Amino acid sequence: MKVGIIGYGSYIPKYRIKVEEIAKVWGKDPEPIKKGLIVYEKSVPGPDEDTATISVEAGKNALKRAGIDPRDIGAIYIGSESHPYAVKPTSTIVAEALGVTPDLTCADLEFACKAGTAGIQICIGLVGSGMIKYGMAIGADTAQGAPGDALEYTAAAGGACYIIGSKKKEIIGEINGTYSFTTDTPDFWRREGKPYPKHGGRFTGELAYFRHVINAAKGIMERMGTTPKDYDYCVFHQPNGKFYIRVAKYLGFKEEQYRDGLLTPYLGNTYSGAVPLGLSNILDSGKEGDRILAVSYGSGAGSDAFDIILTDRIEEVKDKAPKTIDLLNRKKYIDYSIYLKYRRGIKV
Repeated sequence: MKVGIIGYGSYIPKYRIKVEEIAKVWGKDPEPIKKGLIVYEKSVPGPDEDTATISVEAGKNALKRAGIDPRDIGAIYIGSESHPYAVKPTSTIVAEALGVTPDLTCADLEFACKAGTAGIQICIGLVGSGMIKYGMAIGADTAQGAPGDALEYTAAAGGACYIIGSKKKEIIGEINGTYSFTTDTPDFWRREGKPYPKHGGRFTGELAYFRHVINAAKGIMERMGTTPKDYDYCVFHQPNGKFYIRVAKYLGFKEEQYRDGLLTPYLGNTYSGAVPLGLSNILDSGKEGDRILAVSYGSGAGSDAFDIILTDRIEEVKDKAPKTIDLLNRKKYIDYSIYLKYRRGIKV
């Protein structure tokens, strides 16, 4: 059974903080940071925003594009490493808020930054097997970075939702195949009860991000019998702009192919929301027949790759909900003190 995306939606908080503002507090020169990371500012969740609220907003936008009864959704999976509760599912909150019937299965997923795409894979399997009519997968985060740590310049907030179905007339993006590459590589972790993650610097680049993204991309292209020339767009996990551009070029993709998926310079790293948001921006500007390669990455470590072809229905739905670029351009800059307040960095 052919399955695909029938609806998608995104959400990005309006608050932003610039690299200069963070660097000023720590006595750093912002220019080498911006040049090294290719990140200039990042999104910040408001005091009443978390993974649950971001997921609800993204889910509402996805339902607007799908045009389906939410009671027909048979599964909801929310991938995040910043679920608001240690023991209490985010997915049930989102299901209730979206009006999804209790006759469904829910679960919260966690695999660093690729938990959202893992949810998409699960929905592909459930819908493709006929067990459910529609499945909803969300990747969202309010990413953590310790004050003064390099992650503080990039750890951001946002997310996107994908509704998976099998009715040909409803599909806007047919999923031709998916492939994953996974190993036990300890490049990034956060212990139970610890507020901020740690990162193993010598594992982060070559052994972790590049190895997994490259192998997943090559794996899906070998399975599909394709080369970079066969794709109109590509999107990769983007912990920063530098890694993203480097892996795209290494694989043989040109700027016109990878440009629309790259949001990190003006958004930051939204962790589980990174590839879902980059893909949503591509869908917003895509047209019938466009072929997309999407490759996520999650520390610890693994990558999920997808081969997607857009149908003529993309033109019918893209304007039915806010576009990602419009959410990205909706900004209100804050200073470091407000940033700490919103991120609960001030303990009282």
